[in-house]
Amino acid sequence: MAPVKVFGMARSGNVARVLVCLEEVGVEYEVVNMDFAAGEHKGPEHLARNPFGQIPAFQDGELILFESRAISRHVLRKYKTGDVDLLREDNLEDSAAVDIWLEVEVHQYKPAVYPIVYQHLIVPMRGGTPDQKLIAECIEKTKKVLEVYESRLSKFKYLAGDFFSLADLSHFPITYYFMRTPYASVLDSYPSVKAWWEDLMSRPAVQRVVFQLPKGTDEL
Repeated sequence: MAPVKVFGMARSGNVARVLVCLEEVGVEYEVVNMDFAAGEHKGPEHLARNPFGQIPAFQDGELILFESRAISRHVLRKYKTGDVDLLREDNLEDSAAVDIWLEVEVHQYKPAVYPIVYQHLIVPMRGGTPDQKLIAECIEKTKKVLEVYESRLSKFKYLAGDFFSLADLSHFPITYYFMRTPYASVLDSYPSVKAWWEDLMSRPAVQRVVFQLPKGTDEL
């Protein structure tokens, strides 16, 4: 069987989200790098895959998908095995909890954390100066979000309950980059969150994707 194709660089958080799902279910895949400097992502061939000219795009046989969270759900539905059920769609209560915390990641967690990552890691790479005021504001927002996570994770091992799910896995990319900033110590004040993150990072699938990610800012 030909491997599925993921269009985009592994260092992209949205691409990494898809890759880690593929690793969890053990599907062979090919990463097709895009030349952003040459505008390849805005060319007609890629726009046929993703009309917004963004990454990732995903090919599974004749099926073409875009949007990393939708791709992730497809991967976990189609390639679910007895050992890996990260959507819990056979249990309405569990699947609802997974959906809730996926929404929290999109609408609460990432908006607080992403600007910190962007300002500290990406802006200097592009020759700019980080906006320290924005970073400080977002650190405070992140702390408020983490208070909610701490409360949740002090009661359950994982976000959706006492089972690992896509809700946890979807947090991996942005948290990985956040933990490479000087603000990683923020998690020290939230022991349940820190234990959850360490558990997430210990997963073999996650480590296989980490191996593909840049080790220094010069590789971003």
